[in-house]
Amino acid sequence: MSTLENLSTNLISGKAEETKIFTKQALDEGVTPKDVLNNGLLVGMSEVGRRFKNNEFYVPEVLIAARAMKGAMAILKPLLAETGVEPVAKISIGTIKGDLHDIGKNLVGMMLEGGGFEVIDLGVDVTPDKFIASVKEQGAQVIGMSALLTTTMINMKDTVKALEDADLRNSVKIVIGGAPVTDSYATEIGADGYAPDAASAVDVIKSLL
Repeated sequence: MSTLENLSTNLISGKAEETKIFTKQALDEGVTPKDVLNNGLLVGMSEVGRRFKNNEFYVPEVLIAARAMKGAMAILKPLLAETGVEPVAKISIGTIKGDLHDIGKNLVGMMLEGGGFEVIDLGVDVTPDKFIASVKEQGAQVIGMSALLTTTMINMKDTVKALEDADLRNSVKIVIGGAPVTDSYATEIGADGYAPDAASAVDVIKSLL
């Protein structure tokens, strides 16, 4: 098994230390940081996503794999920056105003980082103004909103409207998700996409860019 295959396998198993060891080993063998990311870590994370979608993995396994990914990324990030490797896109995510649930959002954030995105996590109870600021000040190209309550999901509509009022709607893609949210609701409020789960979110967002 090659070093990159060992890297992917250990990442899928959530073995954080081994993932870091094989990341360093690949670099020592002369593999470029970009190839370590694309052909090692991202291969592993996309397999984690596939298993999650097929109910072969559950939230704990995904979180453990994401933690292993994070450790490897701490080694790779400065090297990727040096070589000028750009993230896929910059995305700001947050649980909508009035909603304090964050497990789903955190999972989406980890899957997006694993998919090569730069993630700005705005946290929970995020107002439309905070989403607008992330576009204006931090250059977010995508906004990801989640809600777990039917009573708070209506605030997603307010955020879309606020982005329109600020003349920013055409410069950003909006994707929504969460337990009560549906594809038809995304269409109704003028969002660009809907993701039923964390693994799908990466594919949905990549398809919009």
